[in-house]
Amino acid sequence: MDVIATPSPEPGQSPIVRLSHLDHLWFQVAGTRCNLTCHHCFISCSPHNDRFGFLSRHQVQRFLAESVALGVKEYYFTGGEPFLNRDMVPILVDTLAYGPATVLTNGTVLKDAWLETLREAETDSLYSLEFRVSIDGFSAETNDPIRGQGTFERAVRGVVQLVEYGFLPMITAARTWPDDQEQEVVGQFVRMLQQAGYARPRLKILPTLQLGAEEQRTCGYRETERVTAAMLEGFDQTQLVCEHSRIVTDQGVYVCPILIESPVARLGDSLAQSQTEFAIDHGACFTCYQYGAICSNPSSSTGHS
Repeated sequence: MDVIATPSPEPGQSPIVRLSHLDHLWFQVAGTRCNLTCHHCFISCSPHNDRFGFLSRHQVQRFLAESVALGVKEYYFTGGEPFLNRDMVPILVDTLAYGPATVLTNGTVLKDAWLETLREAETDSLYSLEFRVSIDGFSAETNDPIRGQGTFERAVRGVVQLVEYGFLPMITAARTWPDDQEQEVVGQFVRMLQQAGYARPRLKILPTLQLGAEEQRTCGYRETERVTAAMLEGFDQTQLVCEHSRIVTDQGVYVCPILIESPVARLGDSLAQSQTEFAIDHGACFTCYQYGAICSNPSSSTGHS
């Protein structure tokens, strides 16, 4: 998606986004626990980060039930690494009774028994199950310095595993290369995936978020990188994830997956309490404004987004 050219933010304005309808419901199902420690992770997930905890199957079921009356159309599961949650497979099976489900994973801990169960559950469901697998380089040399030694080989093995079970995973890569190398990098990604056995790979390129570990790796947001009320005039607010989404954590419902570490982003204990407006004056909101609803699946998820 092209970057939107914007004027410099003006001080003193409070840009407000109202939830028009709750289309997408997210679950921080593994909290901030991950088996990897990626150098660009915007909430610094790791094997030792327990800032947010796991959600139980019962907790997810409660919010799934609440979501029906609110008209939720899609469900997303993130972490950390969702498959560290021992209830992840039954949680996804439960969710497929309510609507389409997408799980964001690093692809390194998948088991054949899990994928067999999930394939059967999707076959028996009216709804689809999507996997988004994070790989941030088209080779071990470009991926592993960011995601950790040996992660490229393990993640590609996970992608092939998913394909063998009939899934078509969407590969997501954070843009850590110069903009002028985009076409070359995308081409390398596609060729690598095809050679690995994924004949028609799906690829989604994401901007980095200058938070958490990425703030330490490069830099944080500048004060000038803020959305203002004037910048929202005439802007299609459906491109902002907070316009149609909320995320459930073990510490309450937050406005979006990116801002769970911001206390003001906590909107309540229930989905009903989260049906409120939100001031998008955080640095990360500026990235969403530039690139659109970067958290959700694209409306057409085939090819390079």
